[in-house]
Amino acid sequence: MQDSYNNPSSNWYSWFNKSRIVRALETIQDFIVVSLCMGLFSVMVIQLRAMFISLLPPLNFKAVTSDILFLLILVELFRLLIIYLQEQRVSIGVAVEVSIVSALREVIVRGVLETPWNQILSTCAFLLVMGVLLIVRVWIPPTFSGIDPERRLQKIKSQTVDLAPPQHVES
Repeated sequence: MQDSYNNPSSNWYSWFNKSRIVRALETIQDFIVVSLCMGLFSVMVIQLRAMFISLLPPLNFKAVTSDILFLLILVELFRLLIIYLQEQRVSIGVAVEVSIVSALREVIVRGVLETPWNQILSTCAFLLVMGVLLIVRVWIPPTFSGIDPERRLQKIKSQTVDLAPPQHVES
């Protein structure tokens, strides 16, 4: 009985391997994101159909504009999900772009003159913060190995060093 307690491979928790659990959870998460991609793609096709129907006479400019901007938001969300699947990260730039287009869509659909001044003011403040975030993200150091420009630069430098002709040292 004492030997089985000291031997971790014979205990019930031997199956508890962190890397195995993390891989399984990442696989489930990827499956969820792929499901979201398929659902979002279906919504885009339905929205595209609705947009073409709204182009038929009589033409409602607000409805057409709203449909086009909504379709652009869906495309950006789809791009955000694809980036997540490829790089296992959420792109700050794409998320901010989606937020900006969403805010502008609401202002355009409602109309600037029909929207209360406090909502216009808060939307302007929101857009200003999103614009600053787009500018600041350029200076944020990368934290992911897939997008690290310094690592790419080191790789390029090492390739150029390898391609250089060997130098002979005379003794």
